[in-house]
Amino acid sequence: MVLTLYGSAMSTARVHVVLLELALEYKHIPIDISKGEQKHPSYMKMQPFGKVPVLDDDGLVIYESRAICRYLARKYQSGTKFMPDDDDFEAYAKFEQAASIEISYVASAAECIGTEMVIKKSSPPLWLFPPFPSSLFPLPPLSINSHAHRYQNLGPPDLQRVAQAEADLRAVFKVYEDILGKQRYLAGDEISLVDLFHLPHLEALWVGGYEGIWGGVWEGGGVVGEG
Repeated sequence: MVLTLYGSAMSTARVHVVLLELALEYKHIPIDISKGEQKHPSYMKMQPFGKVPVLDDDGLVIYESRAICRYLARKYQSGTKFMPDDDDFEAYAKFEQAASIEISYVASAAECIGTEMVIKKSSPPLWLFPPFPSSLFPLPPLSINSHAHRYQNLGPPDLQRVAQAEADLRAVFKVYEDILGKQRYLAGDEISLVDLFHLPHLEALWVGGYEGIWGGVWEGGGVVGEG
């Protein structure tokens, strides 16, 4: 049975990246959030919180994008290992530490900038759904309208929030430069899921004109890797 991925938006792009890196065949079924499809009873049987994405692997249904990615990397590992072995305690600790930094500091700040500086100013919110096929990695097109209804009539951008998010990102990327001065990737000397987790948000920042915010991290061999 072919893997089936349901969803749209940034979190779904994260799973697309891992599926492509693992060279897995899969079917993508877009979920149009603007039409409330994520709240349809049939979908909520798979995802009781009414969020995207969802993965169906021959009847095993998994939700939460990073959990899906971990599952795929563990089950379908071949060639490159995107997660350390459970019994390599030091590598596993470094991996989970780096993963926590990504979701706590990078994703939250990037999403704040996107909400304030692009989503509030645009309809549809293009920043959340950049032109992936022509840029860093070949993803199928995602619905650019899927979150638009959530941000209507929210008023002007909160520039104070933006300034804080920008400062937070610069601080994180400064630490990343220090880390990548000692090792090739964020969790060690081998590429891991943590590096892949960053790609959708970094791509969106780049498309949104924030390419200078990460200093030398983008070109330095880490986060997005080499080659």
